Amino acid sequence: MVEKVFAVAKELKIGKYVLIDDIPCKVVEIESSKPGKHGAAKMRVTAMGVFEGQKKTLLTPGDADVDVPIIERKNVVILSVSGNSAQVMDQQTNEVYDLEVPAELQGQAVAGKEAEVLEAMGRKKVERIK
Repeated sequence: MVEKVFAVAKELKIGKYVLIDDIPCKVVEIESSKPGKHGAAKMRVTAMGVFEGQKKTLLTPGDADVDVPIIERKNVVILSVSGNSAQVMDQQTNEVYDLEVPAELQGQAVAGKEAEVLEAMGRKKVERIK
């Protein structure tokens, strides 16, 4: 299974995803300098980690290749909730697994509701509850 693809750094946009230190991150800010006498424009890409929420910075020439993670969004049904963990079932594959429910969504997570799960680099996270 392919977990990442390549893109040119200058094609990155705010709201898109990029891999920084093998961590999938969502781009929140892009600063670029003008091309100089001795090379390409430099870019400073600031992004937030999708799973841990940590801030990451990528410094790269504008024409360099960057890794972009393949992010999948899946719909799941919540089967049961225990503390901050929920047992969910993927609606396409009927696979059942446990996921941690983020603190801001714990009040909304109840059995029988649907949720959207973000999956990248072999990790999963509850993104929102429908």
